[in-house]
Amino acid sequence: MKILVAIPTYNEKDNIGPILDSVSSLNSSESVKNSNNTINLLIIDDNSPDGTGRIVKEFQKKYDNGSLFLIEREKKLGLGTAYIGAFNFALEKGYDYVLTMDCDFSHNPEEIVNFIKLMDSEKCGMIVGSRYSGGIRVINWSMKRLLISYFANIYAKFITGIDISDLTGGFNMYDVNCLKKINLRGISSRGYAFQIEMKFRVAMEAECGFKELPIIFYERTKGKSKMSKNIIFEAFFGVIKLRLGFYK
Repeated sequence: MKILVAIPTYNEKDNIGPILDSVSSLNSSESVKNSNNTINLLIIDDNSPDGTGRIVKEFQKKYDNGSLFLIEREKKLGLGTAYIGAFNFALEKGYDYVLTMDCDFSHNPEEIVNFIKLMDSEKCGMIVGSRYSGGIRVINWSMKRLLISYFANIYAKFITGIDISDLTGGFNMYDVNCLKKINLRGISSRGYAFQIEMKFRVAMEAECGFKELPIIFYERTKGKSKMSKNIIFEAFFGVIKLRLGFYK
C-alpha cells in the first residue's frame, strides 16, 4: 500500500530536516517492510521566509528516489487549504492512505507505525490520533492552554455529536476511498477548525468508520506556534455551522 505523509510548513527551517529524515527512515523499519507499505512525503510550504522550501529541495536531491514531494504556494493560505491540496495530490497519484501531521515534532514520527498497524487491522475510513482518549497525553503545555484545548474538544464533541475525544488534533490517517466520498471543494475551514470539519465529514457525509489511537502530544521546542485568536473563533463558530448543516 502507498502511504502519503502530508506536512504543511511555514517557517520550519529548524524542524524540517530532522522530520524528513525521521519519517523517511521508517521505510527501512521491519514493521513497515513486513506490512508491505511504502511511505512517501509531501511538504506543502506557504512561501516560508526562512527558506523552509529551499531546504526541502536540498533533501529531494539527497534522497533522489522520488519519495519526497514539495508543493510551493505563493503565500500563507492556511492549514485547511494545505491539506486539501495534499488530499487532491494523493487522489491524483493513486495513494491508498494519507497521514497528516505537524512538522514541529509535537507528533512523534515513530507513532506512524502504530497508525499503519491499526489501519491494516481495522480497514476503516479514518484513524484519529487522540491526545484525550483514555486520559490526557500532553507534554509541556501550560495549564491554561491544556484546559482550553480539552474543553474545546468537549464542546466540539457535544455540538457535532461525533463520538471522538480529540476532534481538533492534527495527527490523523485517512483512507483515500473515504476521501473520495467527501466534497473536498466545499470545505471552507482554513485553520484548526479544518480538523473538526474533516472528522465531521468523514463520519457524517462519507459515513465512514473511524477509530481513535491514543498518542502523546509534545509541545514544540523549536519555532513558533501558529495558534491565534482568529483560529479559535473560527473553530468555535464553525462547529455550530456544521451541526446546523451549513456546509457544501
